Amino acid sequence: MVDVILGLQWGDEGKGKIVDYFAPRYDIIARFQGGPNAGHTLYVQDKKIVLHQIPSGIFHQKTTNLIGNGVVLDPVTFKRECESVAAFGVDYRKNLLISQRAHLIVPTHRALDKASEVSKGNDKIGSTLKGIGPAYMDKTGRNGLRVGDLLDKNFTTQYIRLRLKHQRLLDGLNFHEDISEWEEEFFEALEFMRGFKIVNGEYFINEQIRQGKTVLAEGAQGSMLDVDFGTFPFVTSSNTISAGVCTGLGVPPQQIRDVIGVSKAYCTRVGSGPFPTELFDATGEDLRKTGSEFGATTGRPRRCGWIDLVALKFACMVNGVTKIVMTKADVLDAFEELKVCTAYKINGEQTSEVPFQMSKVPIEPLLESFQGWKSDITSLKNYDTLPVRMKEYVGFINNYLHVPISYISNGPGRDQLIENL
Repeated sequence: MVDVILGLQWGDEGKGKIVDYFAPRYDIIARFQGGPNAGHTLYVQDKKIVLHQIPSGIFHQKTTNLIGNGVVLDPVTFKRECESVAAFGVDYRKNLLISQRAHLIVPTHRALDKASEVSKGNDKIGSTLKGIGPAYMDKTGRNGLRVGDLLDKNFTTQYIRLRLKHQRLLDGLNFHEDISEWEEEFFEALEFMRGFKIVNGEYFINEQIRQGKTVLAEGAQGSMLDVDFGTFPFVTSSNTISAGVCTGLGVPPQQIRDVIGVSKAYCTRVGSGPFPTELFDATGEDLRKTGSEFGATTGRPRRCGWIDLVALKFACMVNGVTKIVMTKADVLDAFEELKVCTAYKINGEQTSEVPFQMSKVPIEPLLESFQGWKSDITSLKNYDTLPVRMKEYVGFINNYLHVPISYISNGPGRDQLIENL
């Protein structure tokens, strides 16, 4: 049996805390896609830690953590991340496995990422410049190196061949970057990775399911960044939706039970791309400041706006969401008035559907207003004690989506989660 936790917006929904909260209920936590562009923030021993590639169950000793084949893995970032985890007294080698089919991000992938963004000028997509896009391109182009290749005595030869191919592409873009330091770090990190359990991920996870073990599949980024169903071309390079679990872990669809979607009580986005409900006024700035909306991976200020129910309902549909976790509800505590997007107006026509290419059409969000609840909810423990106006806000969203909001996060702490709504 596999349950899934994934983002329903443009990433940064607070998935790390939610996976950490659910982790003790599962035997295995498995990342199924994405790379070091993800940033899942957790608070452990009252200290903040951001995980980029390691599954968010790493702090639970009885939980096995698997980096699945759908992930593109940067060995340098991985090594640094393991060292950060070790500072909390965690023996990460004990319960962390890596699928041999996961693709590697090599130094020239980072150079290609940077060259590509520079060449686009004002049309850049807002890449994190971590090499993720070029790594996925090599995967689909059948040129990439995988974790299992580390065990091959000819690995260095394979690496040099790939580097030379990349160098020809960089020369064609007239882009020059000294990667000697990157390479030195890269090969040190490869030696570090060879000390881990590198497994046939698909055989491992299916055998665990056969034995009755429970699996929580952890997604990165958000559904509106999905390469097929997101706001193309301003998307990531992988399938961030629930279908990506099957290809990213090697599990059949009939094994998937619950799809738990995570959404903020408002909306944010990092980088370029369409954002119909974005606020450019003082209210948007208040959301950013109150919610500490700065990218966990890049540190970039996040664009902020009201919750977009058109996009959220679309994400629930393509994922088959069964439960929703609303995060950062407490950020709205101080607002006099709240707004909710219930439809788009495009070229004079009203629609409740996400258009084929949001960036090519003028979208006017049609908003409904709600009175804010103007009270501190951070210490509340159950739904019955929530302010009446907050219940109205949550109830309206429930009715619009036809998917229950089953959990509300009312602060960053592990215990700040109201459940069983």
